[in-house]
Amino acid sequence: MIRVALVDDQPLFRGGIAMILSSQTDVEVVAQESSALNLAQMVRDAAPDLILMDVRMPGIDGITATRQLLAEFGDAAPKVLVLTTFDVDEAAARAIEAGASGFVLKDAQPDFLLASVRAVVDGGQVVAASATRQLFERHGVRGSEPGPEYGALTSREREILQQAAKGLSNAEIAAAEFLSEATVKTHISRVLAKLALRDRVQLVVYAYEHGLV
Repeated sequence: MIRVALVDDQPLFRGGIAMILSSQTDVEVVAQESSALNLAQMVRDAAPDLILMDVRMPGIDGITATRQLLAEFGDAAPKVLVLTTFDVDEAAARAIEAGASGFVLKDAQPDFLLASVRAVVDGGQVVAASATRQLFERHGVRGSEPGPEYGALTSREREILQQAAKGLSNAEIAAAEFLSEATVKTHISRVLAKLALRDRVQLVVYAYEHGLV
């Protein structure tokens, strides 16, 4: 059972999302909040696997809330999927940079929302890498050269990192590198571990911010 918490200041929207999620046999809505003020306590009490969180809220916004959540709970923090009104939104980009696993438009179809929830909990991608990269091309700022953690990658792992950051799927990377999909998946897992990244969305952010793509 996937345990989901909702944090959104619009009661009607929040209630509608709760109904969609609760209609599924493998999803349970374990908490609902109208703000992120009590987010840490909610996580301790409800133990959600994933938080669907509005990126723009009064008080503590979704960006700050995501950053605080990861600072307090670290690797034990639930995944965060931010909700936004605009498909290219600076706030969504900043939320991903803060540690969110992706974003979903508020007017997305229910099937896409449900698939996104399941994908995030499974550790997969929610937002296409190219879409995430587009956000940072418009709103992000390239940082410095990568640090010593990048030096820990093998040459093959660096190649696969660059391919993944361009938005290629495991199957596409496998074809380009003449590898099996299982081998690519293993390399991706090692890259994420060595760079201390949570998922492929953060991999794209890392690659873009350090000028690797």
